[in-house]
Amino acid sequence: MKKLINKELIIGVSVIAAIVILFFGIEYLKGINMFSPANFYYVDYENVSGLEVSAPVQIDGFKVGQVREISFDYDNPGKIKVLLAVDKKLRLPEDSYASLNSTLMGGGYVEISMGKSKKFLEVGSNIQSGASNGLMEKLSKDVMPSVNSILPRIDSLVYNLNQITGDPALALAIKRLDGISANLNQVSLNAVQMSQSLNGTLRKDVPVVMTNARHITTRFDSVSANLLTLSDQLKSLPINSTMENVNELTDNLKKFSNQLNDPNSTLGLLTTDPELYNKLNRVTADIDSLIVDIKKNPKRYISIKLL
Repeated sequence: MKKLINKELIIGVSVIAAIVILFFGIEYLKGINMFSPANFYYVDYENVSGLEVSAPVQIDGFKVGQVREISFDYDNPGKIKVLLAVDKKLRLPEDSYASLNSTLMGGGYVEISMGKSKKFLEVGSNIQSGASNGLMEKLSKDVMPSVNSILPRIDSLVYNLNQITGDPALALAIKRLDGISANLNQVSLNAVQMSQSLNGTLRKDVPVVMTNARHITTRFDSVSANLLTLSDQLKSLPINSTMENVNELTDNLKKFSNQLNDPNSTLGLLTTDPELYNKLNRVTADIDSLIVDIKKNPKRYISIKLL
């Protein structure tokens, strides 16, 4: 009998322990540390949308506690009572207040604004609720006026865009752009084909050109060698004696020229005295006539006697 009771007692204790462990485990997963010492305060809100149990309680962005419980206040309809668990060492002045804020993701948290009173709230008392400073409220307060001022401009812009897109000239311009694009594609295709043709031509002609270049180089080498030989031959020529002969010839030409220009010399008379020139012409003419007459009448000038 005792063994049966002990067995049932062990089972009961195990079940209770499992339930307790499960409870504390669930609370821990929620972010609630049941064993952490804390002071509890209440705050009443009219709307706790987005706020959940274990939501953080912050002061100037620093977490000092968490929401432990959210319940409807049946004694004060229209109010929702929120239980805050804050750090045991934290003392709240009487003029402090707690505002409900929201994050960008929609989650809520409680922001405590510390008062300046020298008196402090008693643990378990109510904290004044402040105006909601949620992100959406800030956006609606700060951003919405700017948005409202921009909306007419956006409407005007949309209207102008509709006018532009509905303009037949725009459609015509787009068609022309399509035609230009097609032409550019054709030009690009032609350029590719030309490049391929040029590559084929170069593959065929470059070897021939290179062969001709080698032949030209060989001939150039031969010409260069001949020029070197000619240069050596020119170096071996008696340049000095040749130059002396040239100088002598030049002097003779100068003397001949001077004689031609001198009216007292024989050559000068031939070139400058017309009478002498005419006499020479007459003598030459007479000699020509005599030769002609001798050819015609040789017996007149030559007599042949036969013995």
